[in-house]
Amino acid sequence: MQDLKKSLLTAAWFMFLTFPIMVIRVNTVEDTIEWRWHNLALVGISAFILSYVWRYFMVRRERGGGKPQTDAAPPTPAWVSIVIEDKRILYPLLAAFTGFVASFPFLFSMYQTNIMISAMVFVMLGLGLNIVVGLAGLLDLGFVAFYAVGAYSYALLNEHFGLGFWVVLPLSAILGTFVGVLLGFPVLRLRGDYLAIVTLGFGEIIRLVLENWGAFTHGPSGIANIPRPGFLWIEFGLKDGITFMYYVMIALVLFTILVVTRLKYSRIGRAWLALREDEIACQAMGIDKTKTKLMAFALGATWASMAGVVFAAKTSFVNPASFTFMESAIILSIVVLGGMGSTLGVICGAMILILLPEHLRAFAEYRMIIFGATMVLFMVFRPQGLIRDRRRKHTLKKPDDTPVSGDAGKVVDAHG
Repeated sequence: MQDLKKSLLTAAWFMFLTFPIMVIRVNTVEDTIEWRWHNLALVGISAFILSYVWRYFMVRRERGGGKPQTDAAPPTPAWVSIVIEDKRILYPLLAAFTGFVASFPFLFSMYQTNIMISAMVFVMLGLGLNIVVGLAGLLDLGFVAFYAVGAYSYALLNEHFGLGFWVVLPLSAILGTFVGVLLGFPVLRLRGDYLAIVTLGFGEIIRLVLENWGAFTHGPSGIANIPRPGFLWIEFGLKDGITFMYYVMIALVLFTILVVTRLKYSRIGRAWLALREDEIACQAMGIDKTKTKLMAFALGATWASMAGVVFAAKTSFVNPASFTFMESAIILSIVVLGGMGSTLGVICGAMILILLPEHLRAFAEYRMIIFGATMVLFMVFRPQGLIRDRRRKHTLKKPDDTPVSGDAGKVVDAHG
């Protein structure tokens, strides 16, 4: 009964706040006022239902909060275990998925293929930022700056020196690494909110430099006629070029997944995880904090810069308006919604946040409202993201290859 009264009060309050906007409509042509009372009723009913549902789930969440918390990964669903263990099911599914991905450009239109390329670009960006935020725990709000460095490096090197896509791609990776180290040095002593503010300022500085240094970057006009990648001496047309870029992006995404996963479980990856959990304890254990932070910024910037080269080649045009803070916010949202530290979660988050708005253009006016509401719901009810990062377990064995029994025989990686 108490929840019902609170929901009614919330509905009345929303009706009062939205009354001037949703009810009163002035017709300046006929000098009349239109009273839209049905909108007021719709706001009241919607606010009441949402408030009641919200309180219901909050009560359930609080009741579940009494259970002992554990850092162990959630149990794998039974159907997932069956699929993984039964090779007769797993291999055909993998073959079907591979065939679908390989034949995607021939099954769907060029527009859909172009959207999928954009989604894969953001997968690369998300995995790059996942190194900085998800693994090392360094909140970077200016990640789009490295994205811009890669895009403009291809545009300028092609315009002034005639360098092609395949030459600029590794060069942009080196340049991104250098810029990442350049940003990393001033922020070595910062953490939390202070680090976020500095990186946000860095991203805005890069954008303003690109916008105002017209003699070098062409300013707001941008750089056009950027060529798409070819294969050896073969130049493709528009449709074939987009198809070829789709396969290039598949190769780059697979390469990114492979490298990021190997880094995560390497020595530097464990150092990042230790730095994320407790910076003081990390330093006390003998880990070089300076080197660890610089490596995180440098490697994250490397993938962002490579993604920028692909973006410039895909759109054939770059200008500073493509590298605003909103892009950094979307990339960060991909990492947070997908699951910080989780490679598969970041991939799923990128696909959802990039593909859904394109396929739901009927709700374009409410895009930011839906986006904000989704973020709030996820942070309240599933703060670990779509797919939580799983911990690796290692079992010590005796010389006769029999597992050691008891808890002493298990070594659990608390971060991986």
